[in-house]
Amino acid sequence: MKEARSVVISGASRGLGAALARRFAAPGMRLLLLARSAAALEVVAQECRAAGALAEAVVLDVTDAAAVAAALAAFEAAGPVDLVIANAGTSAGRAPDGTPEDRAAAARQVMVNLVGAINLVAPLLPGMRARRSGQVALVASIAGFRGLPDFPAYCASKAGLIAWGEGLRAAERGRGICVTVITPGFFRSAMGDRFHGARPLLLGTEEAAGKVHRALLVGVPRLGFPWPMALGMRLLGLLPPWIGDRAVGLMRFRVSPEEAPPPAP
Repeated sequence: MKEARSVVISGASRGLGAALARRFAAPGMRLLLLARSAAALEVVAQECRAAGALAEAVVLDVTDAAAVAAALAAFEAAGPVDLVIANAGTSAGRAPDGTPEDRAAAARQVMVNLVGAINLVAPLLPGMRARRSGQVALVASIAGFRGLPDFPAYCASKAGLIAWGEGLRAAERGRGICVTVITPGFFRSAMGDRFHGARPLLLGTEEAAGKVHRALLVGVPRLGFPWPMALGMRLLGLLPPWIGDRAVGLMRFRVSPEEAPPPAP
């Protein structure tokens, strides 16, 4: 596989996205880092520049398709994108006081986690097809393998992303485009810290980033980790509903609301 020298990462201001940006940062590497948090994003960009990369930081919301397309077009004016990592995500669920997520929270998760990924990847596909070269990484979740009672819209958004990624990989087979669908379990992050409940086999952020980075370097089609949880959730989704519903009924938790990022200066 051609070594990536031009990489786009969404959700790059913190957590997995920031860790991946730092891992790809090197002399001769061009990075386009996207996120909503201006100050945190600039810190990551500066770290990548210190490592020798040419890092551009653009503050935007991936649900704004026009803004995403404009940022991509401006970045590609200097050269084509080799790898795009759709990592931006949000979560909601049953609140700490027991209130179920509302329609707006459910819709927001689908827009960010699924539509936002499509907004990021779709504008780059025509060029990749023409060059017969390119790599797409979609950060989904093991929660996409089976709906959970306190997390239904998040599960739906990630299930949609998994399906879209699997379909995209099959569609682009033979065109030189590599698609990797990533389904992590629990790892330390700002999003994960809002989750109140058991987090079995919890990984550190850097450990998770290392697994993703290595997988992208070799272009694996799927990456699920930790493997016991990834396998368990896949199997749970295959159970008859009357068994599966009872099983997931034991997996109860709460989710604190997401804080809005500070306004850009």
